[in-house]
Amino acid sequence: MNTLLSIDTRNAVLLTMAELLDQERNKIININKEDLEAYKGDDISMFDRLKVDDAKVDEMIAAAKHLASQNDPVGVERFSFKHDNGMQVYNKTASFGSVLIIYESRPDVTVEAAGIAFKSGNKILLKGGKESLKSNLKIVELWHKALKQHNSSTNWVEYLQFNRIETQAFLENPTQKVDLIVPRGGEKLIAFVKQHATCPVIISGRGNNFVYVEKEADIKIAFDVILNGKSKISACNAVDKVLIDENLPNKEEFIQTLISKLNNFNIQVLGDKKTSKNHNIKEIESNTVWSEEFLDYKIVVGEILSTEKAIEMINKFSGGHSSAIITTNNDVAKTFMENVDTAAVYHNASTRFTDGGQLGLGGELAISTDKLHQRGPIGLQHLVTNKWYVFGNGQIRS
Repeated sequence: MNTLLSIDTRNAVLLTMAELLDQERNKIININKEDLEAYKGDDISMFDRLKVDDAKVDEMIAAAKHLASQNDPVGVERFSFKHDNGMQVYNKTASFGSVLIIYESRPDVTVEAAGIAFKSGNKILLKGGKESLKSNLKIVELWHKALKQHNSSTNWVEYLQFNRIETQAFLENPTQKVDLIVPRGGEKLIAFVKQHATCPVIISGRGNNFVYVEKEADIKIAFDVILNGKSKISACNAVDKVLIDENLPNKEEFIQTLISKLNNFNIQVLGDKKTSKNHNIKEIESNTVWSEEFLDYKIVVGEILSTEKAIEMINKFSGGHSSAIITTNNDVAKTFMENVDTAAVYHNASTRFTDGGQLGLGGELAISTDKLHQRGPIGLQHLVTNKWYVFGNGQIRS
């Protein structure tokens, strides 16, 4: 077991990591090109997440620096109580101990997620996908360099170079202590981890996010939010479904304009029975499509009777990630936001903001669609458990 590093050491390692990322920028990008050239899959969203360019390195550097600037999440007093018998009781935050992060394609996770786990006093076990192996190993090399520079053990950050069979064996019977597992990737990866893990798992679930255009919507905001929601198809906060109130004024004109705008961005628009018939677009094959996360250049547009029906549909089909209502009616927005069962709810704003950095956390380990122990973006302050500290002078319970 690693002894908790002082907050000064943890911050110093993070700042050194930021410097090393900048110094080794070109090497990281060139090594990443080898991963990109070796990728033979046809998953465009995975390819998009795999790519590291100057902007992506800048994001990694910013994440490391921001983490170093944040308060220590470990040892924060949550509760105190003075017992009648004189004992002093405190409840404080504590690190989990060892966190395993299993992820696909994204080399930036090797910086951001590992940095969040490290800052919160945890040992990190990283299991990346084979498609990003060279990029990940280069970044882990920098982690080790930063740790050594501050006289800290390199086993604070460990890369598990396992294939699928070895990963399954490790999940079922870990060869070292694992306190928490965070899978980041598609539904198949999450299902695989849930099936085989023997310790707690935080589910970073699917997106399949909805925008509901209510009858009192501001049309310009509706167009902006929907188009922005589809601006990065590989993101879990992307929009896949649009519900339009049947009583929206000039509804047919709105739908036709929306289809044209989406088509201009090479996004295929599918429709429910009514919308596809009225606007000459392909009809969805079955209602199961409403449950699908696309991660692709396509979107479904359908009509809905009311706000209550929109809430019902979103709660039935969405991934529990993000949903938005476009309306000028604040009371309707309040009803929608209170009753839609997603981790983040928006009024007249894009679902693309469901992101740790955008929501003020500085970064995220994952976006949880579970309700225990944290929902939505999991930031630095959430990657802790708690511990009771009890101080006495010989008290015994009668």
